[in-house]
Amino acid sequence: METSELLKRVRRIEIKTRGLSKNIFAGQYHSAFKGRGMAFSEVREYQYGDDVRDIDWNVTARFDKPYVKVFEEEREMTVMLLIDLSNSLDYGTIKQTQKELITEIAATLAFSAIQNNDKIGVIFFTDKIEKFIPPKKGKKHILHIIRELIDFHPENTGTDIRVPLEFLTNVAKRHTTAFLISDFIGGADYKNALSIANRKHDIVAIQVYDRRMEELPDIGLIRVKDAETGHLEWVDTSSRTIREAHTQWWKTQRQKLSECFTQCLVDAVSIRTDEDYVKSLISLFAKR
Repeated sequence: METSELLKRVRRIEIKTRGLSKNIFAGQYHSAFKGRGMAFSEVREYQYGDDVRDIDWNVTARFDKPYVKVFEEEREMTVMLLIDLSNSLDYGTIKQTQKELITEIAATLAFSAIQNNDKIGVIFFTDKIEKFIPPKKGKKHILHIIRELIDFHPENTGTDIRVPLEFLTNVAKRHTTAFLISDFIGGADYKNALSIANRKHDIVAIQVYDRRMEELPDIGLIRVKDAETGHLEWVDTSSRTIREAHTQWWKTQRQKLSECFTQCLVDAVSIRTDEDYVKSLISLFAKR
């Protein structure tokens, strides 16, 4: 992409997403994630209204009266964006491609993070780690991330979600809030890697998908291509049996994904390319 066009796109995304994060997400983001970075400060005597879960039973037993632990919010968190760059994300039939939606969501989260005084980094992945941008603060850093989101070209085309999760587990020494953004289609089983990563860190899953993943239109015989493998195949979309089979496949995939997130205790949201991701993110934050 030419430099002038890239800068224009970066600027458009910056204006839109910075405004969203400042005017809409500031409070929600802070309240949703502030409790994940708390440091023990001191103990004091129990007062009416204190959370009994904060009672320090060792100190309470020693002084024969209830004491509670006092925590103070750490000044900063570390936020990581785990971004899927596999070829399937270039797909989009209505408003925008899945990759374009991911770019806006990631930029919005990035601006929300720096407004919360958090460091933010990125792990780009396919079926390997394509690029790692270590966590830092500042607008210049955010604009670098946005440029990479728009113009980075991965070497591989496939998907393996285990790869960024294992990389995060190994590379991030302190507790991290990580947004895993993908279509979650294809690749090897990643449930174990997700469970391990979420025990050490705070993983939040964001699935993006296109309307045509839910249902095939009745437009006759079409030739479809698997973006990740290059496999070509003719599909007769006028067949009700084929359309219904496709819809059932999608429902099964969604059910498996939902069960995986529930079992791994991971908060998650699914966002369609023609839907308002603002509402979906606010709903996600509200659940936490």
